[in-house]
Amino acid sequence: MEKRKSRNFVIEAKEKENHFETEVGPGVYDIHSPRVPSVEEIVKALEIMLTKVDRDKLWGNPDCGLKTRGVAETDASLRNMVEAAKQVRSRNTGCVSK
Repeated sequence: MEKRKSRNFVIEAKEKENHFETEVGPGVYDIHSPRVPSVEEIVKALEIMLTKVDRDKLWGNPDCGLKTRGVAETDASLRNMVEAAKQVRSRNTGCVSK
């Protein structure tokens, strides 16, 4: 599930629907923008998601594929996403990916 532009509306709707009995992978940044998201921005998105989804069921993803982005911005964005995941895990607030 990738819907970064929805500002977690999909997460809230799915939470009410089935209490996340399955795993979920919401988008943590908008890949349609050429702007590289900061580590802090992605950490904030993940922490918000962890208020709605158990850490064992949350997988952070870029939003809906990367075909619209170039190699340099994709690489920088994914590096920031990995660093954000490490920071969130180290705070013992949740797990983003395995």
